[in-house]
Amino acid sequence: MLRQKESKPPRLAIIALMAAGLSVVLFFTLAPWNFVPTQVTEDVVVIAITEHGCVGESQHGVNVVVPECNAKIGDIVSATFYVPAMEINGYYDRLGDRVGMVQP
Repeated sequence: MLRQKESKPPRLAIIALMAAGLSVVLFFTLAPWNFVPTQVTEDVVVIAITEHGCVGESQHGVNVVVPECNAKIGDIVSATFYVPAMEINGYYDRLGDRVGMVQP
Protein backbone atom coordinates (compact mmCIF):
# COMPACT_ATOMS: atom_id res chain seq x y z
CA MET A 1 0.00 0.00 0.00
CA LEU A 2 1.32 3.44 -0.94
CA ARG A 3 0.70 6.36 1.33
CA GLN A 4 0.63 9.82 -0.03
CA LYS A 5 2.53 12.29 2.09
CA GLU A 6 0.73 15.58 2.71
CA SER A 7 2.88 18.54 1.86
CA LYS A 8 2.67 21.47 4.24
CA PRO A 9 3.99 24.90 3.37
CA PRO A 10 7.27 25.55 5.14
CA ARG A 11 6.83 27.65 8.28
CA LEU A 12 10.01 29.61 7.68
CA ALA A 13 8.75 30.87 4.30
CA ILE A 14 5.42 31.99 5.78
CA ILE A 15 7.15 33.76 8.66
CA ALA A 16 9.53 35.48 6.22
CA LEU A 17 6.61 36.69 4.05
CA MET A 18 4.77 38.01 7.11
CA ALA A 19 7.90 39.80 8.33
CA ALA A 20 8.47 41.34 4.90
CA GLY A 21 4.87 42.56 4.74
CA LEU A 22 5.07 44.01 8.23
CA SER A 23 8.31 45.83 7.44
CA VAL A 24 6.80 47.39 4.30
CA VAL A 25 3.77 48.59 6.27
CA LEU A 26 5.95 50.01 9.05
CA PHE A 27 8.24 51.72 6.53
CA PHE A 28 5.37 53.61 4.93
CA THR A 29 3.70 54.35 8.28
CA LEU A 30 6.86 55.66 9.95
CA ALA A 31 8.52 56.93 6.78
CA PRO A 32 11.95 58.43 7.43
CA TRP A 33 11.25 61.48 5.27
CA ASN A 34 8.74 62.60 7.92
CA PHE A 35 11.50 62.90 10.54
CA VAL A 36 14.12 64.68 8.41
CA PRO A 37 14.54 68.32 9.47
CA THR A 38 13.37 70.87 6.93
CA GLN A 39 14.62 74.45 6.83
CA VAL A 40 11.84 77.01 7.20
CA THR A 41 11.96 80.80 6.95
CA GLU A 42 9.02 82.70 8.36
CA ASP A 43 8.09 85.83 10.25
CA VAL A 44 8.06 85.33 14.02
CA VAL A 45 6.77 87.51 16.83
CA VAL A 46 9.47 88.53 19.33
CA ILE A 47 8.53 87.33 22.81
CA ALA A 48 11.80 87.97 24.67
CA ILE A 49 15.20 89.64 24.36
CA THR A 50 18.30 87.77 25.62
CA GLU A 51 22.05 88.24 25.40
CA HIS A 52 22.03 85.80 22.45
CA GLY A 53 19.42 87.74 20.47
CA CYS A 54 15.66 87.90 20.14
CA VAL A 55 13.47 84.92 20.98
CA GLY A 56 10.48 84.54 18.71
CA GLU A 57 7.59 82.10 18.47
CA SER A 58 6.80 80.59 15.07
CA GLN A 59 3.48 79.46 13.66
CA HIS A 60 4.60 75.86 14.31
CA GLY A 61 4.96 76.53 18.04
CA VAL A 62 8.76 76.49 17.90
CA ASN A 63 10.75 79.07 19.86
CA VAL A 64 13.48 80.51 17.66
CA VAL A 65 16.50 82.58 18.64
CA VAL A 66 17.36 85.28 16.09
CA PRO A 67 20.96 86.42 16.65
CA GLU A 68 21.93 90.08 16.32
CA CYS A 69 18.36 91.29 16.58
CA ASN A 70 17.49 94.93 17.31
CA ALA A 71 13.72 94.39 17.59
CA LYS A 72 11.54 94.99 20.63
CA ILE A 73 9.06 92.61 22.25
CA GLY A 74 5.99 92.33 20.03
CA ASP A 75 7.86 93.19 16.79
CA ILE A 76 7.86 90.79 13.86
CA VAL A 77 11.21 89.57 12.49
CA SER A 78 12.21 87.02 9.88
CA ALA A 79 13.82 83.81 11.18
CA THR A 80 15.25 80.69 9.56
CA PHE A 81 15.12 77.44 11.53
CA TYR A 82 14.66 73.69 11.17
CA VAL A 83 11.52 71.69 11.99
CA PRO A 84 10.67 68.03 11.35
CA ALA A 85 9.04 67.61 7.94
CA MET A 86 5.97 65.96 9.50
CA GLU A 87 4.99 69.28 11.09
CA ILE A 88 4.89 70.94 7.68
CA ASN A 89 3.42 68.23 5.48
CA GLY A 90 0.45 67.48 7.75
CA TYR A 91 1.56 63.98 8.74
CA TYR A 92 0.38 64.47 12.34
CA ASP A 93 -3.04 65.63 11.13
CA ARG A 94 -3.53 62.64 8.82
CA LEU A 95 -2.34 60.25 11.52
CA GLY A 96 -4.74 61.80 14.04
CA ASP A 97 -7.62 61.45 11.58
CA ARG A 98 -6.83 57.75 11.08
CA VAL A 99 -6.67 57.11 14.82
CA GLY A 100 -9.98 58.90 15.26
CA MET A 101 -11.63 56.61 12.69
CA VAL A 102 -10.38 53.47 14.45
CA GLN A 103 -11.23 54.40 18.03
CA PRO A 104 -14.86 53.80 19.04
